[in-house]
Parts: sequence; structure tokens; C-alpha cells
Amino acid sequence: MLNCSVPLDPLFQALADPTRRGMVARLSRGPASVSALAAPFAMSLPAVVQHLQVLESGGLVRSEKIGRVRTCRLEPTALMTAEDWISSQRAGWDARLDRLDGYLQELQAKEGRRDR
Repeated sequence: MLNCSVPLDPLFQALADPTRRGMVARLSRGPASVSALAAPFAMSLPAVVQHLQVLESGGLVRSEKIGRVRTCRLEPTALMTAEDWISSQRAGWDARLDRLDGYLQELQAKEGRRDR
């Protein structure tokens, strides 16, 4: 298992919901207030806050309150952690598939020699 400073389970759990992925997409363009994040979604403000709490628990978002406005920002290091994990999984599968391809080519070459 990959040694990470950010646990992967809460991170992927946070990204599992399409509403939260939409919020992450919006925050990738820059910080936004909770009300600005809530605008495109047909849900109550408390429901939006719950989604943001899940994103914060997953390490994807950080928020701060200045006066009456709570502003949220994306934490890119959490996304990089997920990207690193996915890349390592992809590299492992690419290596396995390359070995399988080599083996299948070897079998085809043996079959071709038998048919002659």
C-alpha cells in the first residue's frame, strides 16, 4: 500500500458524489463562497454545507470565515495524492498487460511454427 500523508479512503469517498465533484470543478477555477458554490445546485444551503464538510474531511477543500462569508479553496495536494495513487495503479496494470501481450505473441509464434 502506498504511504500517504492524506488518507485515500475519505478522499475517494468525497469524490464519489457528483455534487461534490461539481464543487471541486468549480473550486479548480478559484476560491468561492458557500453561496456561490450552492448556486448551481437545487438543494438547501445546509445540504451544501454538509457536502463541503465531506470535502474538507477528505482533505480536498479548506474553508475560512471572514465576517459573515465563508470562502472555500481547493487543496491541490489532496488531488495530487489521488493522482499519484492512480498513476501507480496504472503503471502496474500497464506492466501486467505488456507481459500478457508478450506471452500471447509468444504463443502465436509457436502456433505459427506448428502449422508449417
